[in-house]
Amino acid sequence: MTARAYAMVSQVRYRELKTRIALAAFIGATAWFVAPSIWPPIWFAAVLATQILDMAVFGRFRRQPVRAPGRAYLVLCCATTVLSVSVYAAITAFLWFRGGEVGKLFAMVQCAGGLLHVSLHMHHVRPILISAVTPHAVYFLGLPVLTAIATRHWHELLVGIGGLLYMSHLVVAVRQSSSTTAALQSARDSEEQARRKAEVASAAKSDFLAVVSHEIRTPMNAVISAANLLRRTRLDGQQREHVSMLIDAGDVLMGLLNDVLDFSKIEAGKMELESAEMIVRDRLSTVVRLWEPRALANGVRLRLRVAPTVPAAVRTDPLRVQQILFNLMSNAVKFTRDGEITIAVGWDGDRLNVAVGDTGCGIPADRLAQIFNSFEQADVGTTRRYGGTGLGLSISRKLAELMGGTLTAESVEGEGATFTLSLPMTVVEAAAVAPERPVEIAGSLSGRSILAADDHEVNRRILQLLLEPHGCRLTLVENGAEALEAASGQRFDAILMDMQMPVMDGLEATRRIRAGAVNGSTPVIALTANALDVHRAAWDAAGVHAFLTKPIDPVMLAATLAQACAAERTGPAAAVA
Repeated sequence: MTARAYAMVSQVRYRELKTRIALAAFIGATAWFVAPSIWPPIWFAAVLATQILDMAVFGRFRRQPVRAPGRAYLVLCCATTVLSVSVYAAITAFLWFRGGEVGKLFAMVQCAGGLLHVSLHMHHVRPILISAVTPHAVYFLGLPVLTAIATRHWHELLVGIGGLLYMSHLVVAVRQSSSTTAALQSARDSEEQARRKAEVASAAKSDFLAVVSHEIRTPMNAVISAANLLRRTRLDGQQREHVSMLIDAGDVLMGLLNDVLDFSKIEAGKMELESAEMIVRDRLSTVVRLWEPRALANGVRLRLRVAPTVPAAVRTDPLRVQQILFNLMSNAVKFTRDGEITIAVGWDGDRLNVAVGDTGCGIPADRLAQIFNSFEQADVGTTRRYGGTGLGLSISRKLAELMGGTLTAESVEGEGATFTLSLPMTVVEAAAVAPERPVEIAGSLSGRSILAADDHEVNRRILQLLLEPHGCRLTLVENGAEALEAASGQRFDAILMDMQMPVMDGLEATRRIRAGAVNGSTPVIALTANALDVHRAAWDAAGVHAFLTKPIDPVMLAATLAQACAAERTGPAAAVA
């Protein structure tokens, strides 16, 4: 017998203590009313004493629920149960002999109720169940039989026979209840085991994704950054074409990686939305500026139409809005070989509606319902011809739904498709929107002193090649400990910090630099291949100025550094020369 079963019985008995005492008070009062005597009060006092003893003996199971009783303690529990139940049921004998016909009837009903109660609440532990049932059964069956023999009124045996039938039905009910309880417990145990396995699997998947993301981004940083550096050199036409192929392939790989990570976060319910102000036309212009060259390269015109009623600024999650629009534009450009792509933007009271239409190949009517499913595309050959994971539209719709909006599609095969995004947004008054002051990158890093920590030699070389042309003084170190040492003796304008490094990681190094006097207020920029939300949260807790992921975007890196270096310093460190 498991310790949990004893603990369950103990908990039930403790929880129903007040009920048992209240019921005993009622039964005692009734017995005194039916047959006034000193015995009902004496009986009630004896019930109180035995219930206190019962609680003391069974209390150990509540305090130590995982400890199973030894043989001696089990005997003590059974003896205590027999004593407490015998005393509790003793009122049955009093009423039977002193209460007349009404007393006999009340005694049998009270005893039958006691049998039912202990049978249903103590069937978890058989020795305790037998100890509780036996006293009740002795009174329930013994009193009619004893009376029939003593008075030779043999019809009294019918009461005993009825009691026997009642107990037989009770045995069946208890067995059924016990079987049902065991099945429910087994189901709960299986569910708990499955939940734990799912949690372990989810944690393992998250760890796997984190490792895969880091391990892919690290070499991709070298590939894409080297390709960008190579494009800056003097190249002939064929060489420039080869470099462009490298960069385009790198962008595709990063897009696939980001899709898988976003899909995993959405499926796990860990996608967090932000609320910030977005300048609508600026965001749309960014989308057009980035996709227009690719559309024109395919011989496709790109048109943007914004209704006059569209507000200047709204409150939403700008990054996710841009992500959805990028996915829609990616599909439009991918599947349109001639004609035009149109972005039509309207405002409907409290919703921004963006329709991205194209004159491409369109989607067959029988496949239109499946295009938003994960890993599915309109044609089984689409992936082979155009690439992609089939996750872009699925992610976009789920993001739209998370933001309280919708994403729908209409299409005529051979004539094109239109995807309509509708998102609820709050209008922000133009006066409340603080205009962004663009930071001029050219020359803004000249003479700036920058500390960069990265354990990969290739990454350090790439940083050197990307930043030194801007005229900054770069100090390169291999781990967090070296970064801390360098930051303790020299004032820097900005610090670039990797996350996973030997000796001391970037988070610990950042915390210690923040606690120092020399660079306590110097902007620290996380530049890492660890791109999950949990990593971003860890960096935010460490107090970084910005969070950049690898592969390095040269323009973003320079702009972030320029903005960090231009920021005003506060605190004691500002006075350090």
